[in-house]
This record gives sequence, C-alpha cells and structure tokens, in this order.
Amino acid sequence: MQSEFIYHSIDPVALSIAGFDIYWYSVMYLVAFGQFWLLGRIRARRDGAALNADQVGDLLFWGVIGVIAGGRIGYVLFYVFDDFLANPLMLFMIRDGGMSFHGGLIGVLVAIWAYGRSLGRSFLQMGDFVAPLIPLGLAAGRLGNYIGGELWGRLTQVPWAVIFPDSIEAGGRFSERLYQQYESGALDAFARHPSQIYQALLEGVALFVVIWLFSSRPRPTGAVGGAFLLGYGIFRFIAEFFREPDAHLGFIALDWMTMGQILSTPMILIGLGLLIHAYRRGHPPAAQNTGA
Repeated sequence: MQSEFIYHSIDPVALSIAGFDIYWYSVMYLVAFGQFWLLGRIRARRDGAALNADQVGDLLFWGVIGVIAGGRIGYVLFYVFDDFLANPLMLFMIRDGGMSFHGGLIGVLVAIWAYGRSLGRSFLQMGDFVAPLIPLGLAAGRLGNYIGGELWGRLTQVPWAVIFPDSIEAGGRFSERLYQQYESGALDAFARHPSQIYQALLEGVALFVVIWLFSSRPRPTGAVGGAFLLGYGIFRFIAEFFREPDAHLGFIALDWMTMGQILSTPMILIGLGLLIHAYRRGHPPAAQNTGA
C-alpha cells in the first residue's frame, strides 16, 4: 500500500558557502524586507503618505532591528522563559531558531514610534503607512517555516495532508528508514495539516489584499493600522485551530486555547477599538509627504 500523502523532505539549507550554511528561513527574511522596501516606495508616492520614498529605507533599517530583537525577545519570554532563566545566553542564540511574530510586532511598533517621532509623525500615521507592507512578509516567513519543516499542523487525514518526518523523530527528513516506511503507507497516521501554508495564505496573502485595498482610499488616521491588527488577530486565531500547540506549552486556557490565540485576542480587541475610535473622530490623514 502506497501512501496518499505528501512527504516533507526539503533540505532547510539553501546553500553552503565555505562551510557556512544559509537557511531558506533566512532567505525568506530577505524576501520580506525586500517587498517591504518595494511596496513602501509605492505607497510613498501617494498623496498624504506619511513618508517619502527616501525615508522608506531608513524606516526599513529600524524595522529590521525591531523585528529581530523583538521577535527573539518575544519568543524567549512567551515560549521558553524557563529555559532562558536556566541559560540567559540563549537569548542571543538566534541561529538555533525561535522567533515570535507577536514579539516582532512589538519591536516594529517601538521602531516606527521612535522613527516617526524623529520626523514629527504621529504613531497612528506611521502605523497606517506600515500596516499594508507587513502581510506579504509574513507569508514569506510562513513559507520559510514550511520549508524548514517546523511549526507543523495537527494530525489529520485530509487529502492534502503532509507527513513531517521531523515530527516523528528529530532529523527524520534525512532518515532512509522513515522514507521507506512512508512509501509503504506505515506513516499515514502521522499526516498533519500544512498549517504553515494556511497561515501564509490567511495572514499573508488574504490579509495583504484586504489591507492594501482598504488603504487605497483615504481613511481616518488609525483606521488602516486598526484593520491590520483586527484582521491578523482573526486570521491567526483561526489558523491556530489547525496548528499543533507548542509541545512544552500545550493548551494554555479552557483546554483548547493556544498561546497564539491568547496573544492574538488583545490584537483583535485593540484593532477593533482603533477602528471605532478612528471613525468616531472621522479625521482624514493629514498630508505629510515632505522631504524632511
């Protein structure tokens, strides 16, 4: 009997140079930063944009720092805090993996607040400018998760399910023994949702379309940023029902809520609050596209 499911055996290393491995996940970060710069320059041409094209590169610089620092700190605090207490130096072991979107978002928010303040832009104006530039970068990151065979989904028997051999044993994708078992159908019970792809489509592509179209017309200050927070929170909350909870955390509340859902809940509430506040005030964004 031959397996009906996909077997994940992609090498996470994109290329090796002088013994130094460059991972696909790192390449996806470069893709994310590149699309941010490109889309940011497109948005900067619009009337009333908070930044001009030259300032987009400076914002990206500070944003990169915010993503990496915030993502790593958030992962350590939200997911492996006990390990951090035992070994504080693990905070700097980024090559071992471990980044949190919610932590990265906080880092980006701090970066855009600081940079916006130096330009005399409000935090909400900066958030409205940046929000449409984020989703496609998230999609790239989730594709990196899929290629790396990490953050896999829950067990399922849907036709498009994927068998992640690393979920069976560490380094399983390189095991000839596991592949032979897969070919015989012996591993079908370990098939999982490719939740990384779900997240790439929901939090990435779908959210980008919604926010880009929403921001294509003048909106009250804070509305675009609020729509992003609300949309991401909802899409992430849904995707978590298909994603395997972190093994060392499991379900955090009510015997079904994951850490991702708990962290997404305030995003939904804050996003909804920002939208309501923006439309109650009803002030359109002021023209800020200057050479400052």
